[in-house]
Amino acid sequence: MLYVSLIAAFVASILLTPLVKRLAFRIGAVDAPNYRKVHARIMPRLGGLAIFLAFLIGVGILYPFLISIPQPQNTGKYLLVAIIIGACIIVATGVVDDMREISAKAKMLGQLVAALIVIFVGGIQIEFITLPFVGELNFGLLSIPLTILWIVGITNAINLIDGLDGLAAGVSSIALITLAGMAFIMSNMFVLAIAAVLAVATIGFLFYNFHPAKIFMGDTGALFLGFMISVLALLGFKNVTFFSLIIPVIMLGVPISDTLFAIVRRVRMKKKWSDPDKSHLHHRLLDMGFTHRQTVLIIYGIAMMFGLAAIIFSMAKLWGAILLITVILVAVEIFVEIIGLAGKNYKPLLNFVRIFNK
Repeated sequence: MLYVSLIAAFVASILLTPLVKRLAFRIGAVDAPNYRKVHARIMPRLGGLAIFLAFLIGVGILYPFLISIPQPQNTGKYLLVAIIIGACIIVATGVVDDMREISAKAKMLGQLVAALIVIFVGGIQIEFITLPFVGELNFGLLSIPLTILWIVGITNAINLIDGLDGLAAGVSSIALITLAGMAFIMSNMFVLAIAAVLAVATIGFLFYNFHPAKIFMGDTGALFLGFMISVLALLGFKNVTFFSLIIPVIMLGVPISDTLFAIVRRVRMKKKWSDPDKSHLHHRLLDMGFTHRQTVLIIYGIAMMFGLAAIIFSMAKLWGAILLITVILVAVEIFVEIIGLAGKNYKPLLNFVRIFNK
């Protein structure tokens, strides 16, 4: 049944995307070029609607299987229903934004409502972690705010990297495939099935979205994919050890690091953290002389390395995990300083090395 749902979601995505493209032009869900955009002509967005509909078709076929298998630990009876309702709210928010460009507060409200539904109806919460050398740390009243922060943070992180043809769709596909692989290792069939269906629906859309794109996924797609990835990551790794909780962070290394250093960059420049700019990872690579397609493929490669690191991390012992985290953090910091992701003058580690070598 899983194979049938995967094929159905993939084919549906390929067939629905041209129809959604026509709908986008008809309802005015288009993206006009400006100083921050890299495209030079009016493009239809709303492509995420095709991903969402294809996903629903795949999950619909898979529904008897999903309700017959054990749900992830400590989740509510209506977990799947809560995820679908939350996704519908996110997609509705994205559709309205793609049509009319609503305010950041309005988009945030939609994300908060969706997050609250999966928390209170689906029973998804980060309740505690087990710290090495310390023991169990219960979050108590902070569990709900922390879960909301995770869902909203990852949702917006995917949205922020949606700046080049095929970038967000490709990085999301890599993250979803990694999630499915990790779920298989952990025998979590619920997460495996949903992540796999969403991955093939996104890959089907990528046929139209890779450079040169015929349609953009828009906020409809970026918010939906971010929301689903954040929820699936929690279902796969909640209420476990501190190091297990780091696995989804590593897995989503590209959008998380890009978002983190965007905030650092804006704080250093005394701008609002939500102010848009043209210094994200893909912008910096383009400024270094890489072509559009080369930039996207480079970021795909980085995302794959993060995914592989997450899988290796999951099988490492305590000190091996600590060493891997250290190597990843140092490598990311050096890369960020070289390309100027946090600002051209932000080079604390490289400056330290220069001083040390004198």
